[in-house]
Amino acid sequence: MFLGKPTARAEVLIMLALLLMACERSETPAPSSYSPPGPVPKEAQRPGDPQKGYDALVNKAYLTCGVPYAAYKKNAPPPAVSERLPGRRGRNAELPYNRTFYVAPDGVELVVDNCLSCHAGTINGQRVVGLGNESLDFTGDLSFPVESVGALVENEQEAAAWKRWADIMRTIAPYMQTDTVGVNPAINLTFALIAHRDPETLAWSEQPLLEPPPVKPAPVSVPPWWRLAKKNALYYSTEGRGDQARTMMLGAILCADDLATLKAIDAYAPDIRAYFASIKPPAYPFPVDKALAERGQAVFETTCSVCHGTYGDAWTYPNQVVGLAEIGTDPVLATVSTNGQTDRFQRWFNQSFFGELARAAPAPGYIAPPLDGVWATAPFLHNGSVPTVATLLDSSQRPRYWTRSFDSSDYDPAALGWNYTALPHGKDGETDAGKRKLIYDTSLPGYSNQGHIFGDGLTHDERKAVLEYLKTL
Repeated sequence: MFLGKPTARAEVLIMLALLLMACERSETPAPSSYSPPGPVPKEAQRPGDPQKGYDALVNKAYLTCGVPYAAYKKNAPPPAVSERLPGRRGRNAELPYNRTFYVAPDGVELVVDNCLSCHAGTINGQRVVGLGNESLDFTGDLSFPVESVGALVENEQEAAAWKRWADIMRTIAPYMQTDTVGVNPAINLTFALIAHRDPETLAWSEQPLLEPPPVKPAPVSVPPWWRLAKKNALYYSTEGRGDQARTMMLGAILCADDLATLKAIDAYAPDIRAYFASIKPPAYPFPVDKALAERGQAVFETTCSVCHGTYGDAWTYPNQVVGLAEIGTDPVLATVSTNGQTDRFQRWFNQSFFGELARAAPAPGYIAPPLDGVWATAPFLHNGSVPTVATLLDSSQRPRYWTRSFDSSDYDPAALGWNYTALPHGKDGETDAGKRKLIYDTSLPGYSNQGHIFGDGLTHDERKAVLEYLKTL
């Protein structure tokens, strides 16, 4: 308490104290950091060893919760040759490519998921590490198979390990359920995990610490890892700025309950990033009309290269985020990241261990991706709403409702994408649940195939030539 009139210095101290008290009382959080559309600046990345990165990818457990090994062995046949990967050691060599062996600190042996469930796709009968898996089925309740494992667990230690995994999956499963087979709920899943983890300690809370995301996820097509060699930021709206290795670790919060777990992963995360950047896309396996491709290159470089770059030894890539008004594609994914709806999750990231080197700073638009290996990456647009490059280049030919088989050899080499069947109705017109979930219904929120009409102005012959050129990338 001051006696008499305070000095000028005291007045300043009082004002500062009142300001700090007001900030502590304020219920309005600081705004999130957004990025503008346009070029994404390059930022320094930690160096890594690609060979060590591949070894870590296929042998180390960056998720640390899952099925007790003894229970897994009761119900799982040995993996087929097509399910194995080179370079796996020990019990990992006995597991399919998307599972990893892990010994928990208390000695319980587990089989855990790894990144390759979503990031090792199959094209033309060949499994390709780094290709997005566009065949996963997230339309059901994923907690059911997790719960069924509990009946196979035999002792208390295993039961405790299973329960830890099952409790997490039971909590997040409602936020992972998509409308259509093939699209991915990864972003909504991440938000759900963030809502239940303390940003400083990573401790799991049964009750959400932040308001959870909407139950219905925005659908995402999984992009190939080899694009990382050219991209300055991660994800479709470039929210992954700064250190990419640190950002890519975010999936570890499915299981990581403490900072020590994350720091152990961070020690080899730059190696994994270096491996991703070293991956080369698979070469187009069918004949190419070289003369037609040369004509297509001229059309492409006039029409498409300003956003998608040029190719060859002297390649260029502009890292350009195209604003929503210009690109015109389904706005749901970009809008939810930049209209305040997900600010709380971005602040969590920026205040956490991840934010020490990286930051969430999305832009209101979508990055125009590099097109290396584009032939293998169907379906197209950020939500997988367009089945072929041919329909991407001519919006009048895009099916409103369509379905396809999930046979990786059911490929259309002329149109560059999946063979598909256009339907006269959407999901509401199908009573069979098994068939309904295979329908891509572009009338649903987040699933639209609108926009990207830059190829509409080309002639039929020009589009045909561009398609031929894209086969060579």
